[in-house]
Amino acid sequence: MKLGTKLVNKVRARQNARKLLIQALYSLEVGGSDAAQIEEDCLAEKNMCKVDEKFFQTALHAIAKDTKAIDTIYSKYLDRENVELDPTSRAILRLTSYEMINHLDIPFKVVINEGVNLAKTYAPTDAFKFINGVLDELAISSRSSEKTFISS
Repeated sequence: MKLGTKLVNKVRARQNARKLLIQALYSLEVGGSDAAQIEEDCLAEKNMCKVDEKFFQTALHAIAKDTKAIDTIYSKYLDRENVELDPTSRAILRLTSYEMINHLDIPFKVVINEGVNLAKTYAPTDAFKFINGVLDELAISSRSSEKTFISS
């Protein structure tokens, strides 16, 4: 397998993990299950061979454990109360805020782009614009060491 193919597979596995995480975080909030049960369900029901399983597990448990702290990270950039957001948009903001703060190896533009793409797929119409704005502000405040800030 060529290096380029390995990289593409790794990127796709991470994207698949993010998609699964949005569903898991939604279930965590709306369904009332705990992270361990959701993880067990995902492992049993989903084809995890094409998912970055380590990233999925680490992110799910970290976000579940520190939901209030993560909500605080992005809430200061909202133009409304956090409780007024739909659960899917909140799940996307939780995941991307977690990544923005805890995964400095992932460029902020990638985090924003992935969040916008998730919002286009899963969130209500035009939520991606709102999420893009929130993530831009979060990137400016949390990733000031990255050289250029251009809106995605």
